[in-house]
Amino acid sequence: MNNKIKVLLVDDHAVVRAGFKLLLATSSNIEVIAEADRGEQAIQFHQQYQADIIVLDLSMPGIGGLETIKRMVKRDKDVNILVFSIYDEQVYINRALNAGAKGYITKNSAPEILSEAITCIIQGQRYIERGLLRAENDQPSVHNYQQIIQSFSAREFDVFNLLAKGLTPHKIADELCLGYKTIANYVTQIKRKLQVSNMAELVHVAITLGIIKP
Repeated sequence: MNNKIKVLLVDDHAVVRAGFKLLLATSSNIEVIAEADRGEQAIQFHQQYQADIIVLDLSMPGIGGLETIKRMVKRDKDVNILVFSIYDEQVYINRALNAGAKGYITKNSAPEILSEAITCIIQGQRYIERGLLRAENDQPSVHNYQQIIQSFSAREFDVFNLLAKGLTPHKIADELCLGYKTIANYVTQIKRKLQVSNMAELVHVAITLGIIKP
């Protein structure tokens, strides 16, 4: 029992967490010791339970997955974080790894990939699902946008994604539990950094980066 890898599951959907837990229960060397539904709770639980690894989704209410990674790494530079996300676009992978995650797999991966990734990271290796990392010259036209997106704060990145998906600033404010004026300021900053003047141009950037499909 003491030799098992202790896992903290972080996802805002209880059904998804239940599925992950059931999947990991088939591995004799892995044990889920706690579950959290948002980043703030995950940070608290990691300190409380001292999990060996955090399996974390990126899309969550509150501070979001990327900011959660940054805060955890700031508190503990050796923390093991595996991102388990629906997103397979390069921009998400780069930001997660740059924030300090040690692995990235998608929810469309084969069932055994989750336990394999956890084991590899605990052994001191980085684990990126095969086929996710692509050479930059595969898409040379996105290079400048990639650099700009990398300069976004975690919250700017969250707002950018929600804007690209068609949410209004008022709806984004509700989604992220922030004030409308705060979101409006983020929108202004994002447009200025991307040098776009309207939503059509912003959506074009998101399509170019592969964040949304045309």
